Amino acid sequence: MSIVLDKPRRLDHSAMPMPSRVRSYAMPSLPFALLLVLLGILWLCGGASRADAAGQIAVRGGAWFLLVAVILLGRRPALGEMKAVSGFLFAAVALVLLQLVPLPPMIWMALPGRAVFVEAARLIGQPQPWRPWTIVPGATVNAASSLIVPLVVLILIGASTWEERCRLPGALLVMIVLSMLIGLLQFSGGWFDNPFINDTPGQVSGTFANRNHFALFLAIGCVVSPVWAFLDGRRPRWRGLIALGLVPLFVLTLLASGSRAGLLLGVLALVMGLLLARRGLARELRRYPRWVLPAAVVGIGASIAILVLISAVTDRAASIDRLFLVDQGQDMRVRSLPVVSTMVRTYFPAGTGAGSFDPLFRMHEPFALLVPTYFNHAHNDFVEIVLDTGLPGLLLLTGALMWWGFTSIRVWRAEGLQPGLAGLGSAVLLLVLIASMFDYPARTPMIMAVVVLASVWLAGTPKKASVVTLPPGKQHL
Repeated sequence: MSIVLDKPRRLDHSAMPMPSRVRSYAMPSLPFALLLVLLGILWLCGGASRADAAGQIAVRGGAWFLLVAVILLGRRPALGEMKAVSGFLFAAVALVLLQLVPLPPMIWMALPGRAVFVEAARLIGQPQPWRPWTIVPGATVNAASSLIVPLVVLILIGASTWEERCRLPGALLVMIVLSMLIGLLQFSGGWFDNPFINDTPGQVSGTFANRNHFALFLAIGCVVSPVWAFLDGRRPRWRGLIALGLVPLFVLTLLASGSRAGLLLGVLALVMGLLLARRGLARELRRYPRWVLPAAVVGIGASIAILVLISAVTDRAASIDRLFLVDQGQDMRVRSLPVVSTMVRTYFPAGTGAGSFDPLFRMHEPFALLVPTYFNHAHNDFVEIVLDTGLPGLLLLTGALMWWGFTSIRVWRAEGLQPGLAGLGSAVLLLVLIASMFDYPARTPMIMAVVVLASVWLAGTPKKASVVTLPPGKQHL
């Protein structure tokens, strides 16, 4: 028995990914346009984590304005397609807001680590008032305010179509390239003063206040480039040439940044980029003998290694120089780790409150660690999250890491894996997680947005977005 279709069935293409051979150049939807505007604001103003950076006004004010705009004029965001991502983000917001709720004096005094404040109030004869869970309410208010950025990014992505989400790697790549160009300008001795961030004169940090965060951004570019070239099994054509040219530039700029952690991230990013692009490369080279593919991979690796060697020999690799010149045993991050560990034990399981590390560390800082500069973060975000949020934060962090791990295993072990958004999201999140072991990149608005993008990509294609291919009219099924 056969079925004849007189007319092709009409499908809702707004919720479906476009086949690789079909390209849509329609005008972007309002949520997607607003998302691009927000990413532009974050690129220019969102490279600093300090609360007093001028860029925070533009970033948070712009996020609130775009949120109101999408609520009034845009479509309802499909957050149900991203349950895990939205669940973790909303739980984090709720936890920080909960730390601002005033507690009765008896409950607050029972929390660990509060005895010194109780004694101080007793000595000056002040009664104990109702206090919030957090020890530094102002810092926690700032932490809660900063979360508007990932929230708005998630809402705008949820209100965009799947086909538009597939364009985001290209948009991210453009921002990384522009940041790289500014970094090269700084490296060449050119003057670039960004009034929105608290950057250090003479430091190669692109649009970031911290060169380690800039190095992470460049490492992400090393992963995004090959995936963008082969995304969804398409022929690379001119994209392949651009990706092939960008990766060495990212590596050389990363070396010039002076970031030691960036060296590890760069190597890992190159490996993951090749793994994600391996099937696309194999497809493009299948008309050639089998030895061509491994030879091409070895050739690419050797070319990058030669460029790195030349950069080091000509004294242009500041990252390598700092790796050998700086004594790790005297590094402030290493020396302060025992103090931070003691603080975690002192305030666990309640924590000190989100954003409270700086003033609390000054209380516990021994004379041996006193230097002209101040230690603003623990430089290990996993430890600092546990210090700030205690057991609830530890459970939330563990759940998020488990979700990333299990989902990544499923994605990377999938049969016939093509370089797609899910694998890219897994790789980008891994880079951010490793960088968070040495620094605090996810506290900058720009990297916050990248984390949300990568998480949505890892979450995968929505069920209703599966492609249904139908034959032409009057053709038997």
